[in-house]
Amino acid sequence: MYIAFMATETAPDAPLSPAVFAILLSLAEGEKHGYQMMKDARSPEGGGVRLGPGTLYGSIDRMMRDGLVEESGTSDDERRRYYRLTQHGQTVLAVELARLDAAVKAARRMGLIPQGGRS
Repeated sequence: MYIAFMATETAPDAPLSPAVFAILLSLAEGEKHGYQMMKDARSPEGGGVRLGPGTLYGSIDRMMRDGLVEESGTSDDERRRYYRLTQHGQTVLAVELARLDAAVKAARRMGLIPQGGRS
């Protein structure tokens, strides 16, 4: 679960959960349906997170309630719903990416990750 912080419109005090981060990262590429988000999350670039339907749709419901994502209204099949990031969701993702980038830079300074190595 992630910290509910939408009431103040500020950045979260704690890191996003792996599921929420993977969903936001997937939707940063554009509108997607749930199965595509699950596939994206499973890839190494998407975080390598296995999202079951309950985790995915439970997270999406909370993220919609908190203003991070919304249904796009696009449909190519009556059973599929497409979602997209809101402006607030884009901001939250940018804050989390900056936090992770700072952690990787710190790890490099400490010699935990080689300077030329992949992060």
